Amino acid sequence: MTTITVPLAPVRRWIGRTQSAHRERGATAGNIYFTVLFIAVVGGILHKQLAVVFWPTAPNASALAGGSLVAILFGLLYLALRRFGPLALSRPAASWLMQAPVSRRRLLLPSLRLAAIVAAIVAVLEGIAIIGHTAPRSLSGEVVALLGIGAGLVGVALLLVALAAQAGGRWGDAVDALISLLLAAGLVGLVTATARDQPLATTGWPGTSVLVPVIAGLALVVVVLSLLAVRHLARTPNDRILEASKTAGTLFDSAFGMEPSFLTDMIERRFWARRKLRSTRLPARLPALVAQDLLLVLRRRRRLLWLALATTLPVLLTSAPHWLVGVAVLIGLLPAAGTATGNLKTDAGNPGLLRMLGLSSRQAVLQRMVLPGVLAGVWAAVAMTVLQALDVLPAGPWWALGLVLGPVGAAAAVHRARVGFVRNELLPLDTPMGTVSPGPLVNLVIGPDMLLLGLPTLIEIGQGQPLSWLTVLTQLVVGLVGARAYLSGSTSPERVELKKA
Repeated sequence: MTTITVPLAPVRRWIGRTQSAHRERGATAGNIYFTVLFIAVVGGILHKQLAVVFWPTAPNASALAGGSLVAILFGLLYLALRRFGPLALSRPAASWLMQAPVSRRRLLLPSLRLAAIVAAIVAVLEGIAIIGHTAPRSLSGEVVALLGIGAGLVGVALLLVALAAQAGGRWGDAVDALISLLLAAGLVGLVTATARDQPLATTGWPGTSVLVPVIAGLALVVVVLSLLAVRHLARTPNDRILEASKTAGTLFDSAFGMEPSFLTDMIERRFWARRKLRSTRLPARLPALVAQDLLLVLRRRRRLLWLALATTLPVLLTSAPHWLVGVAVLIGLLPAAGTATGNLKTDAGNPGLLRMLGLSSRQAVLQRMVLPGVLAGVWAAVAMTVLQALDVLPAGPWWALGLVLGPVGAAAAVHRARVGFVRNELLPLDTPMGTVSPGPLVNLVIGPDMLLLGLPTLIEIGQGQPLSWLTVLTQLVVGLVGARAYLSGSTSPERVELKKA
């Protein structure tokens, strides 16, 4: 039995005409005009902030910091490409055209072209930002342009590697792990460069005579790899393309509907779908829900490693006001404690399990707060110890202050994990900029609002004075009282069902 291949262009034109039949004439031009005007207005408002990010008045980074930024930014670009595909189709195209008798290469080629353009633009912006923070202002425009072109070519090359990994086997996971290690090394290098005074990278930049042949060779390699990628484009498995299409569609739904739970649910499902679970015997005296959270944390060892590395990130704010360092420490409590809060959604959706265990809602939430509190306290203690070792914080028992932040992190993470869907039924607010729906804003602050319990720590770090044990005791009392008040106000010892916090 032979399959007749139908030309794809007429099919796409018919689909385009059908989809746009309800639109008014000039609607597409109006959308383009609005997009260009929006970018121009935002650029005009934030041009000073953008200049600080991409091209400050003077270089302010050393060679180590510049190399670390290269590893971080381009590593993040590659990992983002891998998470989004990079080869994907729209959900209607994935549903109706994947199995249709059309040219598979021509079907996927527009997606590859769009991904290459986006990767090149992002890489050029990253390259300009790195050059702006490291290169001397005496550098010629030709050299800056060549370096920007080289960054764009590197971005396209990373896209092609990600594309091959998407179509390949396990070696793609090995490349992902290698890029993750490179990203971690970049973070360590950036923290080291921030903690140590090093000379700026104002010398040793190549000239046009060196860059031209290098860029030409890189362009030739990218062209050859692109031709090979287009030639073997049809070999990408259907399940990989469908998975990337679901990712892009879920991200669009989450942004358009302002509902972040769509994205978090997808991430959770994919994490557990790819794991092979093993039974682990824990001490019998350990409470049941605490043991379940401990199993969850032990199955997320990679996230624990990233959390351990993140304890050094507040060091990057050493040149900023001290209160910003305190804000960074408090914000870090949320992801640290949130590592162990994934089971709370199961409790809310399955109250029968709590009923069989003989636990009330208050007892259940109290057990769920144990491990997040431990993780948050340990993370804050290590972060403050690092800051004190680098003379960012004055003398005092900062490690103890970090430990007593555990109840604050537990309350914030549990409060965030118990949040429900965005309440779009709330009445909109009229502002000078237009109508604003308060539902997404309320959903956004649920969880971080409990970090206000760490106000004594924020004040102490902002003052820059030696720490006393009285402040540690004050923070402990405030954290425990606040966590207890949240527990009493959102749970009941008589009922089992967990209402949304």
